[in-house]
Parts: sequence; structure tokens; C-alpha cells
Amino acid sequence: MHHTDLRQIDVIAPNFKKRYSGVTSTVIRLVPLQARDIAICAAAPDLPAEVPQVKPGALWTMSRSGPSGGARVWHARRNNEMVAGLVLKYILGKKLKLLFTSAAQRRHTGFTRWLIRRMDAVIATSAKSASYLEREATVIRHGIDCALFCPVADRAALRAELGLPPEGLLVGCFGRIRHQKGNDLFVKAMIAACRANPKVHALMMGRATADNAEFLQALKAEVAAADLSDRILFRDEVPVAEVPRHFQALDLYVAPQRWEGFGLTPLEAMACGAPAVATRVGAFEELIVPGETGTLCEIEDLDKITADIIDCLSDEDQLHQMAQAARDHVTEHFRLEGEAQAITAVYRSLLSAT
Repeated sequence: MHHTDLRQIDVIAPNFKKRYSGVTSTVIRLVPLQARDIAICAAAPDLPAEVPQVKPGALWTMSRSGPSGGARVWHARRNNEMVAGLVLKYILGKKLKLLFTSAAQRRHTGFTRWLIRRMDAVIATSAKSASYLEREATVIRHGIDCALFCPVADRAALRAELGLPPEGLLVGCFGRIRHQKGNDLFVKAMIAACRANPKVHALMMGRATADNAEFLQALKAEVAAADLSDRILFRDEVPVAEVPRHFQALDLYVAPQRWEGFGLTPLEAMACGAPAVATRVGAFEELIVPGETGTLCEIEDLDKITADIIDCLSDEDQLHQMAQAARDHVTEHFRLEGEAQAITAVYRSLLSAT
């Protein structure tokens, strides 16, 4: 792990949460990429070695000014990180320009609104989340690594390697298994889709925490009762490095969430050439072009989710066209490099304003 010298750093991206989360994965993906263009490091207790970083304790004793004699940018993504930025700036007298990225799609609490008012600039991860902010924000949507998430030449061979049915059509739903993620809707829709089309298989992959163990058991029992345990498969979550290969194995992806913050999985699926059937939550409406790269359904509209899945799988030529359109759409609009550059542009404007 290479610890960075804060005297040479213009931008600090704190990540104060120990447990792996969406925000942590954002920092891990972006900071190494941004470090090629600007002097940035994360401030975190524990990140992979390839991320330029310092321990949070080093912040209290860092020089007042950045390397150019002006302010540094402090890029917070959580409330406690905004608080730390305010403490560093107003109590410890560090010269900082405070930036916050907001992903929430609901009205913020009074305390969060108070914190946001004190920021020098704000980024929103979707137009929807920007609409809940009481101030100007730059909308920069998440991007993904399109070299990592890409279509594979031989899907059948990949499936055989992963121990998945090599023949026929495979529909996936990945991520935490719990009610808000709509796994029960996926199971019901796939039971109908399997009955409608003998070529169809499904894979639900993800971890259920202890309090969701009964929920998962009930889903497995429902599949067994429908006599489809050999066609609707359940798998525990796989290591992060194995995730792209499972997206590459799919013909179609389903994101039936009841609630979502942003939601990267449809992007990851589309980048691998799997169109996405998704509900109108999180940023999904800003990610999917209905009829071209997938479809959009109202929350809990099981009839439409089911009909869309059956429809997509019934015409394989159309499915193939959508797969190509989905890949093209992501590479054009949602590259990780694009997200990194857009955020770095905000840093530069803050640095030059000092």
C-alpha cells in the first residue's frame, strides 16, 4: 500500500466507512483513474493497495494549504464526511473547498440540508436526486468499466465453466436478497416465463443476511413447488472479481426493485450485452431506453414485468438487436472514464476559484 504525501495533494476523497458499500466501491473505482490527471488521494481506514490513500489520522496534521498555496478540494459522499470537512476547515483552519456528492432520492433531513448549504459545490448522481436538492448541482451519473464488463464471444462455453445451463436462454437478477430488491417478483415472473418458454432458465445470485434467510427459503420453496428447481437457480454471492463473468453469461437481466439508490446492475448487464427489464426506481429511467436497451415497469407491476420478460425472450432476433443496442448505449454514455473526467472538471473549477 503506498501512502501518499499530503503536501503534494490537491484533492482528498474521504471514505470513513469500514464495511464495503456502494460509496466505497465508487471511491475504489474512481480515485486510481482520477490520480492520472490530478493529485488526489482517498482518506480511509482500509482500501485496496492500488488506491492512493492516507489514514484519516494524517488529516489533522496536514499543511494548511495545498501544494499550490491555495485550497484543497474535500470531496465528501456521506454526512460524517461533510462534518469532518467542516471541522477541518472552520475549527482546524485548513484551506478547503467542500464538495458533496448526493445520491439520495428523497427529501434530506434538516441536518443534511444544513450540511449541504455549507458546501462550495454539489454533484448529484442522477437528475432525480438533483431534484431533491435545494440548490444548484452538477449531474454526473455513475459509469462502469466497459473493458471489464463486455460481451463474451462464446456464452455457452462460459456458462459451462460457471456450471450454468449452456443451452437456452438465461435470465439473471443479482445483488442483495431482500424485499426491497424485489426478488419475490423476479421468482414469480420467472416461474411464468419458464412455463411459457421451455428454453428459459433463471439465475438469482446474491447474499441474504440472517434476517432475510426466511425470505430466501420461501422463494426456494416456491420454485420447488412449481417443479422448476432445475431451471430457476439460486447462488450465493461470488467474489467481486467473478461478477463480470456472471453478467456475461446472461441473455436478459431483470431489476425488479421496489427501492434503489442509483442501481448499477442494469448498466453492468447492458455493457455485457444483456438488455434490462427494470422498475422505475433509482436512476433506472435515466439508464434504460425502453424498447431499445430494455423496458421500464412501474414498481410492483408484476404483470408487466412478467409480460416484458416473456416478450423479450420470445423473439431471439429482437433480443439480439437489443443486446447490441444495450452495449452501444453504455459505451457511449456510461463509461467510468467519463464519470472520472466530469468529476475532475468540478475539482479543477473549485481549485481555480481559490
